[in-house]
Amino acid sequence: MTKRRFTLFGRLKRLFWRGIVAICAVWLSGIVLFSLVPVPFSAVMVERQVSAWLDGDFSYRAHSDWVSMDNISPWMGLAVIAAEDQKFPDHWGIDFGAIKKALAHNERNETHLRGASTISQQTVKNLLLWDGRSWVRKVLEAGLTLVTEAVWSKQRILTVYLNIAEFGEGIFGVEAAARHYFNKSAHQLTPAEAALLAAVLPNPIRFKANAPSGYILQRQQWILRQMRQLGGTSFMRLHNLD
Repeated sequence: MTKRRFTLFGRLKRLFWRGIVAICAVWLSGIVLFSLVPVPFSAVMVERQVSAWLDGDFSYRAHSDWVSMDNISPWMGLAVIAAEDQKFPDHWGIDFGAIKKALAHNERNETHLRGASTISQQTVKNLLLWDGRSWVRKVLEAGLTLVTEAVWSKQRILTVYLNIAEFGEGIFGVEAAARHYFNKSAHQLTPAEAALLAAVLPNPIRFKANAPSGYILQRQQWILRQMRQLGGTSFMRLHNLD
């Protein structure tokens, strides 16, 4: 009995590690593949769709329309950088300074927690991982972010992020968001419209771009000021992000 138990344990252990290797191979293959081809859907999109079906909501549809950076207003890329990650062109995927500031802030203020995820980390999380907070996901996110930064250009990371970010119920990507909220293409977005879309990104289900609260309007104006301070669209050209 003891020998059989050890044999079974050994088999389960081998299966576990083979499973881990297979998952890592899928993640690495995805990073290489999507450095070249458009992203048809993300892990978060799949998670949202499956969750809706399990809840009996068969009308929900996670929707995204891929567009290249040439077809996205440079104001949109600038807006998300100004709002989410102003050191995006310079870091290697993880902003340790921002992490230190966030930890200090969260120790003082437990009701309004501050995150420190970079655009690179958010891209990896949305594309390959799952939503929610856990140390396991954060560790995986950090490792995969470093790999992604080594394989993708900054422009590619920003392009993928803008195409898979969630902007509302079932609305993924800036093209779908621009069509839904402003009845125009992502290429036509104005600075104010781009800033409004960026303003809802921390929680696009709670915050509504088509019915912005006072807080969101204030955040929009703050983002617009940050966009000007960064230097406008010349910032995007300087860092080869447009």
